Amino acid sequence: MKLLILDRDGVINQDSDAYIKSPEEWQPIPGSLQAIARLSRAGFLVFVATNQSGLARGLFDIETLNAIHRKMSDAVQAVGGHINAVLFCPHGPNDNCNCRKPMPGLYHEIAHRSQLTLQDVPIVGDSLRDIEAAISVKAHPILVRSGKGEITLPTLKKIYPNVPVFKDLISVSEALINKTSSQS
Repeated sequence: MKLLILDRDGVINQDSDAYIKSPEEWQPIPGSLQAIARLSRAGFLVFVATNQSGLARGLFDIETLNAIHRKMSDAVQAVGGHINAVLFCPHGPNDNCNCRKPMPGLYHEIAHRSQLTLQDVPIVGDSLRDIEAAISVKAHPILVRSGKGEITLPTLKKIYPNVPVFKDLISVSEALINKTSSQS
């Protein structure tokens, strides 16, 4: 089995500077659900790692976050895919926790749960903190231009010029599946 880690907001669903605070506000990026389904069928274990400081800020409660994640998982299942687990950091930016990206805590927990190494695992995000967390665990960071990716791109190219950049999760899925099939 191959491990794949995705950020949520901006990679799978539309992002919002006002936070995604309800299942109704959670809207998939066109093609992202199908991309996850293709990756699942190609043998990838798909994990989601997401900062959710809206919990610490009191913008939504844990039941609402669970409902959002249920909606996401159900939507992926409806098109033939599977998300193995969704891990989230509930803390605010000043809480100094180890699970808020760019810290690697969520990724270490995924490695523990999957019993797989993070070495060269593709980790897809739309922000610098996603990329930095991936680099810190020796994974293979990938930036998508969706979400905040376009804004992140100029800084990324100055600091980490070799990180691959894709339009969206669909194009990432095509590249990963092609790479996997050519190695078989």
